Amino acid sequence: MTRLDEIAAGLQGYDPQAMTTAQVAQFLEQLVQPVQGRETLPLHETLGRVLATDLVSPISVPPHDNSAMDGYAFDGAALQAGQGLRLRVVGTAFAGAAWSGVVQAGECLRIMTGAMMPDGLDTVVPQEFTQADGEHIHIPPDLLRPGDNRRFAGEDLMQGAVALAAGTRLGPAALGLLASLGLARVQVLRRLRVAYFSTGDEILSLGEAPREGAVYDSNRFTLLGLLARLGVQAIDLGVVRDEPAALREAFADAARQADAVITSGGVSVGEADHTRHLMRELGDVAFWRIAMRPGRPMAVGRIARHEILAKSASSAYAESASSSSFNSASAPQDAVLFGLPGNPVAVMVTFLAFVRPALLRMMGSTEPAPPLLRARSASAIRKKPGRTEYQRGLVARGADGQLEVRAAGNQGSGVLSSMVQANGLIVLPHAGGDVAAGDLVDVMVFEGAM
Repeated sequence: MTRLDEIAAGLQGYDPQAMTTAQVAQFLEQLVQPVQGRETLPLHETLGRVLATDLVSPISVPPHDNSAMDGYAFDGAALQAGQGLRLRVVGTAFAGAAWSGVVQAGECLRIMTGAMMPDGLDTVVPQEFTQADGEHIHIPPDLLRPGDNRRFAGEDLMQGAVALAAGTRLGPAALGLLASLGLARVQVLRRLRVAYFSTGDEILSLGEAPREGAVYDSNRFTLLGLLARLGVQAIDLGVVRDEPAALREAFADAARQADAVITSGGVSVGEADHTRHLMRELGDVAFWRIAMRPGRPMAVGRIARHEILAKSASSAYAESASSSSFNSASAPQDAVLFGLPGNPVAVMVTFLAFVRPALLRMMGSTEPAPPLLRARSASAIRKKPGRTEYQRGLVARGADGQLEVRAAGNQGSGVLSSMVQANGLIVLPHAGGDVAAGDLVDVMVFEGAM
């Protein structure tokens, strides 16, 4: 397994005290690997799951040529430029059953949307464009071309073609497509397991009485929401005091149960923070100062599962861990670690910028990152070159119909209320400077991500 320092050596200009966001993304892409376990599930249970193999279409969709609308089917060869057409109606074709009979020259067939096109007929005129005359209809001149309003067999999917590729994350449209193929069960990669906990003596759990100098833990609940949107199995390990024994047990519990571990707090340099020391002791971990705002301190690496269990504070705990239902054969030997800052907004920004893409890769998803929107800045924004900044923003249509974004409230890294007001993050690039009102900026929208 490639060590972190070997991965880092491949990053141009690598400096752990001044990592760029692009370097972090490149590093994580090389660090994480997709899970390998598979399971076969009923189709209705696979929303958000990732296909384990290419899915080959067992049938053609549609299975036969059919009408794209209600109207009249006829032989398009009868159409002549500049001339109308009068046809005799000799029957009706309904969806779900083949029409039996013969349509002669000068005749047509009333047909319903989705009904099979009878032999010899290749064109459909919508009923609202015709005029009825007893048993006949009149079609205006130059209304149609031969083949109009006909769906071809296999137009959507041909039998034997790859309908969905391995690594596809199944959304509503994909579920509909699979159902159209008659597939009741689908093989997907197993669900990714992600354990998370908050660290610090100043953190209160919900239900605890307030005390001076302490704050209630918000990070676990924002992480819960972010992980739920991804569809992973989220394992909440609560609040862990800044004490070596408690932290060691929390890391052991997390590594025993999960493929990835997310902590918040304890990764900056501080005399009271034992988290950094334990991370380094229990795994191959890099500590960075990222050129970004908010979210400068971050730790990334691996926790060696067998070592952390061997070093567990309690032998009884180690025994219970070894008998866990977690199957180490279906997971990497090491758990991937993401040590996030403690400030609430910094946790959310670093998750969206780095952790979410990495977890999607671990889930086996091959979907590309969603594109950033371009919007006009409603006001001037001060920005220092040399760091990437993520400002909370509210995107809406301006008076001229163009997308416009304005800052959403206080931009402090501990101010969650402005994160609630925002519907995206204004992403100001590393090398960029001040933004003038009216300049175009990039926006990472929240919809679907949080």
